[in-house]
Amino acid sequence: MYQIKTYNAIAPAGLNTFTADYALNQSEHPDAYLIRSVNLHDESLPTSLKVIVRAGAGVNNVPIKQATANGTAVFNTPGSNANAVKELIIGLLIMASRNLLAATTYSAQHAEADISQRTEHDKTQFNGIELTGKTLAVIGLGHVGSLVANAALNLGMNVIGYDPYLSADAAWNIAKQVQRAATLPDAVKNADFVTVHVPKNADTYHLIDEKALAAMPAGVQLFNYSRLGIVDNTAVISALTTKKVAHYYTDFGETQLAEHPAVTVTPHIGGSTIEAEINGATQAARTIMTYLETGNVHAAINLPDLNVPFNAAYRFTIIHQNVPNMVSQITAKLATANLNIATMANAAKNQTAYTIIDVDDLQQLSQTDLITELNKIPAVIRVRLLKQSVNLWRLNT
Repeated sequence: MYQIKTYNAIAPAGLNTFTADYALNQSEHPDAYLIRSVNLHDESLPTSLKVIVRAGAGVNNVPIKQATANGTAVFNTPGSNANAVKELIIGLLIMASRNLLAATTYSAQHAEADISQRTEHDKTQFNGIELTGKTLAVIGLGHVGSLVANAALNLGMNVIGYDPYLSADAAWNIAKQVQRAATLPDAVKNADFVTVHVPKNADTYHLIDEKALAAMPAGVQLFNYSRLGIVDNTAVISALTTKKVAHYYTDFGETQLAEHPAVTVTPHIGGSTIEAEINGATQAARTIMTYLETGNVHAAINLPDLNVPFNAAYRFTIIHQNVPNMVSQITAKLATANLNIATMANAAKNQTAYTIIDVDDLQQLSQTDLITELNKIPAVIRVRLLKQSVNLWRLNT
């Protein structure tokens, strides 16, 4: 029985994805965490913990280094809330272009007897623009950015995309009418609207800074619905003062943004739809089951991709440091145990490597001894022994 510990409110549809081989919140020694927004940085991870999956796009609430040192794989659910964020951005674009915030505020503040005549007289101050023919710069063309770009095209907008890390697979999701810019300044130089959809890392911290803002035309409207820190908010406040930026929309509040008349802060609702929560929870549950039952890895944060059909009776999965001579040391231990290797695969990601070895014959008495021997190899972090399950077919359907 696999033990799962959940944090936050997880959509029931996701929890119902788990089979009868899984127990929820019944042990202090969980095999997996299924989380959303809980901050794990101040927690000690139990040695039993083999995998953490966040039902959402980011993993800034997960201590990646601590997890890796513990031999715990970390995943998120990329794309599960992409449509929700896309729809919010499109809604905000329409709201921004038609001055809806100012217009509705005006209506809420005027309830006089002659409101009908007064509204008719004053409505011209809320004249907006149409999105058709306007230029949108999309910074980051991954799961969310590609959807936003394609949707904006359908609204008749000119779309300029910039993503130096765009993969070949992701490129297939982008309409050919999206113009590709070679640099960030080239992407934003003629933009009426700029929207940012990149992951947060060392390369993207303050990606939109004073220099990037200077490259934008006066009166641009800026949207940050990726992560706090992608946009330098101090630089944006200065740009708002000079009217370089007409309005700033973001999902991430900070004190310096509070009550600024040209800033609209939404309370981190980009992915807050019923559908996105269900998608994320379901994807997270399937990721947990796949990893625990097969050891296969796809798009982990701290492990390399390694997908090997599980056709043998037993499988060893070994997380270890990415140093020379590891595979030979591991196979030597199996040879000493008189085991014949049916399948073997190895891959590395940064300083961490991952090895899968399948065997057909393994005596019960030798299992514990062999795991102990493998763990004696100095650079080994975690050894798991998996047994072929009749349930594995479900994970591939």
